Amino acid sequence: MDAIIIERAQVLLPGAQASVAVRLEGGVITGLDVARDGARVIDGHGMILAPAMVDIHGDAFERQLMPRPGVDFPLHAALLETDRQLAANGIATAYHALTLSWEPGLRSVAKGQAVLDALATLGPRLTVENRVQLRWETFCFEAVPLITQALAGPLLPSIAFNDHTSMAVLDPGTPLQERPFDHDAAFPVTDMTSAAFANKMAERAKRSGLSQPDYVDLIRAMWQRRPEVPAVMDQVAAKGRAAGVPMLSHDDSQIETRRFYRNLGARISEFPMNLRTAEAAREGGDWIIFGAPNAARGGSHLGSPGAADMLKRGLCDILASDYFYPALLTAVARLRTDGHALPDLWKLVSTNPARASGLTDRGEIAVGQRADLTLLDWPEGGTPAPRLTLVAGRAAYSAMAAG
Repeated sequence: MDAIIIERAQVLLPGAQASVAVRLEGGVITGLDVARDGARVIDGHGMILAPAMVDIHGDAFERQLMPRPGVDFPLHAALLETDRQLAANGIATAYHALTLSWEPGLRSVAKGQAVLDALATLGPRLTVENRVQLRWETFCFEAVPLITQALAGPLLPSIAFNDHTSMAVLDPGTPLQERPFDHDAAFPVTDMTSAAFANKMAERAKRSGLSQPDYVDLIRAMWQRRPEVPAVMDQVAAKGRAAGVPMLSHDDSQIETRRFYRNLGARISEFPMNLRTAEAAREGGDWIIFGAPNAARGGSHLGSPGAADMLKRGLCDILASDYFYPALLTAVARLRTDGHALPDLWKLVSTNPARASGLTDRGEIAVGQRADLTLLDWPEGGTPAPRLTLVAGRAAYSAMAAG
């Protein structure tokens, strides 16, 4: 690749912001404030140059796969569109939260296999690095062969342990954020024969393509697997440890829950649901993730801890796009108005998710790092917008303002 120098931008360096020229060649950053030496120049005057973002958990791609309940869209077209959205939002590395569930339809193992196959086929045409988070529903034993296959692939995935089955059958008298450890013998279970439970399952049934009664019958059958779940989780965790992939637990609600997953090797707590559990993750030396939509909107739509408050308490290391890719940049902009320094905030969406994922070659603007960069049009007091996204020095997205 030809050498490029980006000049006159305000550059987000590790722990600092400065006006330096950044030289890149061969897909990596080769110098700061060095001679042009024949390099092509990009004028970044009035803009901010930042490390491109690393999205550790994003499931917005599901809206491309199924724009409306029960409406499937051609897989390759959906993933190409997702790739474009990532690049346009300054994201160079994305872990697609690919749910592997006992449900048929959108979140089935069969759909997961199809997505993995499509990403492999489309790889040379994609502009950003599309990885997957194997968002494994722990009652779905049928997913284990696919997890094994994915762990042998060229782009290592992450593994997230999800138990939406227990959450779905939780007695409504127990708040979701306070539910006991999922494998507690005294876990409070709702009446799965009631009309109220059937109504609760209505939206899930639509997503799966099943009738409401058939979905209720299916989840009741899956609940019978509960005694076998811990042993299968041990198998999957052992595979993850052997492959050296990052592992996450999802929606932890108890200190015991976080301890259990830490012992499995899951050192990332994804969306802890109350303060004491987040504090337990911090005391255990785990990474802590909150949703960028939470931070951008000023609170959780589920009533869980607010990301802004957790950040002030030192209990938020990483922001994830969750269900909306633009939320990463929007969240940083909102948090900046709270008085946080921009270089520190940027670690939440770039350096920290890269390091938690074991990606040491990206996430910072420093000599030797991969040239994953985003050039931001960010007027004082205004909303930021990416104008250029480079992935390993390649232009993944480029847009010029009309004015």
